[in-house]
Amino acid sequence: MALTQEQAALKMEELKAFIAQNKNIDGPLMPIMQKAQDLFGYLSTEAMALISEELDVPVSKIYGIATFYAQFSLTPKGDYIIQVCTGTACYVKGAQAVLDEVFHQLGIKSGETTADGKFTIQDTRCLGCCGLAPVMTVNEDVYGRLVPGNVKGILDKYRAL
Repeated sequence: MALTQEQAALKMEELKAFIAQNKNIDGPLMPIMQKAQDLFGYLSTEAMALISEELDVPVSKIYGIATFYAQFSLTPKGDYIIQVCTGTACYVKGAQAVLDEVFHQLGIKSGETTADGKFTIQDTRCLGCCGLAPVMTVNEDVYGRLVPGNVKGILDKYRAL
């Protein structure tokens, strides 16, 4: 869900305060980037510019870190992050068909977010639930032993929220 200008300004002030509290600790960049990601759901160009200015670190360095580590995103994520495991155990039990059904139901591909900002699909290789293969997560909720026919009902549960 998109922030209003007022909400975004308040979050930028919160980030600025966090930077002020942490700029003199050893290695402040990663925790500050993580705080920005927590506040906004991603690292916006505005947040990276603020971090750069406040820490006197080039934006290119911040961008390099953000693109190196998978925990960071440069684009907004949906309210619900969907992961379908395509690791070996899940794949041999039909995970690709489940993933294809998620793509079909949402009209997006891996790494994309629905236009309403509700869902993001992330590519993943193992969720550590091999005994429940194939597995899908929606945020922290785990769904196992899936078949493509299960997908619509699961997504409808989150569409209704």
